[in-house]
Amino acid sequence: MEEREREQVRISVRNLVEFILRSGDLDNRKDKTPDKNAMQAGAKMHRKIQKRMGVEYHAEVPLRIILEEERYELVVEGRADGIIYGEDDRITIDEIKGVYMDLAGLTEPIGVHRAQAMCYAYIYAVQHDCAQMGIQMTYCNLDTEEIKRFSEEITLEELEIWFLNLIAAYKKWADFSYDWKKIRQASIQDLEFPYPYRRGQKKLVSDVYRTIRRKKNLFIQAPTGVGKTISTIFPAVRAVGENLADKIFYLTAKTITGNVARETIQLLMEHGYQAKTVMITAKEKLCKCEEVDCNPESCPYAKGHFDRVNDAVYDLLLHENMYTREVLLEQAEKFMVCPFELCLDTASWVDNIICDYNYVFDPNVYLKRFFAEGLKGDYIFLVDEAHNLVERGREMYSATLYKEDFLAAKRILKSHSKRLEQELAKCNQIMLRYKRECDDYEILPDVGDLIFALMRLGAEMDKFFQRSSEFTGKEECLELYFDVRNFLNIYDRVDENYVIYSDYDGDGRFFIKFYCVDPSKNLQECLDKGNSTIFFSATFLPIGYYKKLLSTKEDNYAVYAETTFHREQSLLVVAGDVTSKYTRRNETEYTRMAEYVKKVTGARQGNYIVFFPSYQYMAQVAEVFERLNDGEADCLMQTNGMREKEREEFLAEFEKKRERSLIAFCVMGGIFGEGIDLKNDRLIGTLIVGTGLPQLSDEREILKDYYDRREGDGFAYAYRYPGMNKVQQAAGRVIRTAEDVGVIALLDERFLNRENRDLFPREWEQYEICSLRNVEACVKRFWDKKDEESDLGKKL
Repeated sequence: MEEREREQVRISVRNLVEFILRSGDLDNRKDKTPDKNAMQAGAKMHRKIQKRMGVEYHAEVPLRIILEEERYELVVEGRADGIIYGEDDRITIDEIKGVYMDLAGLTEPIGVHRAQAMCYAYIYAVQHDCAQMGIQMTYCNLDTEEIKRFSEEITLEELEIWFLNLIAAYKKWADFSYDWKKIRQASIQDLEFPYPYRRGQKKLVSDVYRTIRRKKNLFIQAPTGVGKTISTIFPAVRAVGENLADKIFYLTAKTITGNVARETIQLLMEHGYQAKTVMITAKEKLCKCEEVDCNPESCPYAKGHFDRVNDAVYDLLLHENMYTREVLLEQAEKFMVCPFELCLDTASWVDNIICDYNYVFDPNVYLKRFFAEGLKGDYIFLVDEAHNLVERGREMYSATLYKEDFLAAKRILKSHSKRLEQELAKCNQIMLRYKRECDDYEILPDVGDLIFALMRLGAEMDKFFQRSSEFTGKEECLELYFDVRNFLNIYDRVDENYVIYSDYDGDGRFFIKFYCVDPSKNLQECLDKGNSTIFFSATFLPIGYYKKLLSTKEDNYAVYAETTFHREQSLLVVAGDVTSKYTRRNETEYTRMAEYVKKVTGARQGNYIVFFPSYQYMAQVAEVFERLNDGEADCLMQTNGMREKEREEFLAEFEKKRERSLIAFCVMGGIFGEGIDLKNDRLIGTLIVGTGLPQLSDEREILKDYYDRREGDGFAYAYRYPGMNKVQQAAGRVIRTAEDVGVIALLDERFLNRENRDLFPREWEQYEICSLRNVEACVKRFWDKKDEESDLGKKL
C-alpha cells in the first residue's frame, strides 16, 4: 500500500525573512526614499547583470527545502538570483537588488537581503554537502548601473544554527496554517448551496466550477437576478475544498459590491463554512490619525509598530474570522499598531481577500507579498463588475508628466541643490520643446531624449532625498519624484499597446502621456499569477470587446447567464422622436425631453431617476421641467463632487413615504448610475436621455484612431461600447428583485439604429417604440395591466 503524501505548508524565502526578521518603527520618511519603485524596474536590471557574469554564473536557480515537522512538511522555496561556481569548488550565492540610491552611502548589506542569501546558501549547502558557502549581495543603482558588492564566507554549521532559529520562530505560524487549513477543508466537504437554485443558476455554478477545475478564464454576462455573487463565490469555495486553489481574491471597483461579497461569505459561514476573510480598506479610511503621516514622530501607532504587529496578527487570527474595518481598528488600538499595515499582514493568512482591483493589478499598489516575486500562486480571482476593469486598467498602466511640475520643483529646490536645479531645468527645456510643437494633441513616436534626462534627474533626486531633512515644499517635490519614477517604469512597458502623446489639460497645463490603449497584455501578466479568473458583469456586451481588452488568451470561455426575472416585470419603451445629439441640443429639444419626463412619471405616482449625458444637459432639461412641473412632483438633483454623506442623504430620499412622485435628476455613468440597490417600490422607473456616448475628447479620438487601424471600428471601441454599457447600467437600477416592477424609457431615436440595437441584452428583445404623443398612454397600459394582475393574485 502506497504511503499517503503528507500535507505541506509552503512559504517563500523572501516572505519568511521579511516577516520574521522585521522590527522597529514604521517610517514613511524611509519608505519614501528612492527604493519605493525599485521593484518594478529591478527585474530588467537583474537580467542585464546576470548576462554579464560569464559561464560560471547560473541565473534564477530554483531552490527548495522540505523540513519534516511532526504533522506536516514545511516547504521553504524561492529562486536564487545567481549561483557562482568558482575555483576550488567554491560556491557563492548571489542576491541582486536594484535600488534607487547613492551606493556610496551603503556601507553594509541590508539585513533582510543578507538573510535571503543565507537561506539559499543553507539550502544549497545541505543538498550538495558543502561545508562552507559564499554569499554575495550585489546592489545596482538602477539609473547609473553602478554596482556595489558585499561578500563573505559562512560555514554550514553557522548557517544551520541561524536557519533553524529562523524556522523555530516561524513554527507557530506554520502550525496555525496547517491546523486552520484542516478545519477549513473539512467545513467545505458538506457545504451546500444555501438557497434553492433559481432558473439557470445551477448551470452557472457548474460553469464556474468547471472553469476553475480546468484552470481557465470565464467571462459571464450576468443579468440582474442571476445571483452572481453567490454563484461565483460558492463554486470557488468548493474548488478550494478540493485543493484546486488555496485563496480566493474577490475584486471590486466599489466598496458597496465588496460588502455584498462579505455578506455572501458570512451566509456560507452560517451554513457551516469556516474561513478567514479580510476586507482591505484604503489607508485613508483606516488611519486613526487626523493626517496620514506614518512615522514615529507623527503617529504613536508607527513607533515600534514592527515589534508588535506579528503578535497583533496572531492574536487576531486566533479570535476572529471576519476582518472588517471595525475589527481591524479595534485590534490596532489594542496592540498600538498601524491598522492599515495590520490589514495587509493579516491578508497573508486568510482564505478570502475582498479588495479593490488595484491590489492585484496596479503596479504601484499591488500586494507584493503575493505577486512581487513572479511565482504563481494557488489563487482564484473573482472580478466583479468587470466592465469597469477596462478603463481602470488603462489608468493603472498609463503615466503622465506635467511640464509645470518641473518648474515648480525647480523654484523650491534651487536654494537646496544647484545640481538638482540644473537637471530639473534640462527636463523642463525638453518639455518646452515638445510644447512648442503641440498646437492640439500630438502623437509622438518616441521621447528618448526626455527619458535620458529623467534618468539623470532621478539619480540626482535619489542622492538628494537620502541626505535631505525637512523643508518647505518637500512633499510636492517627492510627488514629482514618484511621478518621474512611475513614468520611467511605465516606459519599460511601452509597446504596440501604447500611444505616446502630448496635450494640454483643462487648466492649460502641458503634459506628455504614455497612454495604455489596450491593457490586456499587462492585465494578463497579473492573471497569470493565479490559477483561474472569473470575470462577471450585468453589462458585458459585446462580450468579444471585453475578452480582447481584459485578457490575451484565445481559449477563454464565455457564457450568458439566464436571468430569473420575467420580461413582464418591466416595460421598455424607446422614444423615436427625440435625441440628445449635439447638433440638436436646443431649447426645443430640451422641452421635448422635459415633456417626456413629465408624461412617463405622470402615469404612476412613485420614485424615478432620470439619467442625463452631462451635468450641463441635465441642468438645461431640469430648468424646463421645473416650469412644467408646477409642484406636482418632488425633484432632486445630483451635484458634481458629492461627498459620501451627501450621497447617503440623496439615496435616503427614496426611503421616504410621499404623496407625490420623486424625480431624481442624475448623470449617466456617475455615482448613482451603477451599484445602488433601490428595491421594490423605492424605484419604479428610469428614464435614460441619450446613448451614453463619452464626451468628445482628445483621448477618445486617440482611442478611436488606434482601433480604426487595428480593428476597423474605432468609433465602437472609443464611444459606442462604453456608452451602451452606461445605458445598461442605468437601466439595471429598476428591476432588482423578483417582486420589482418598473418602466425603462430610452429617450433617443439613435437607440433604434441597428448598431445600438445589436448591443441590447436578451432581456430587451421586446420593446415598444413610442412618441411624445402616445408615450403616456403606453406607460399607463403597462401599469393598468400590473394592477389587474395584482388584484387577480389577491383574489386567488
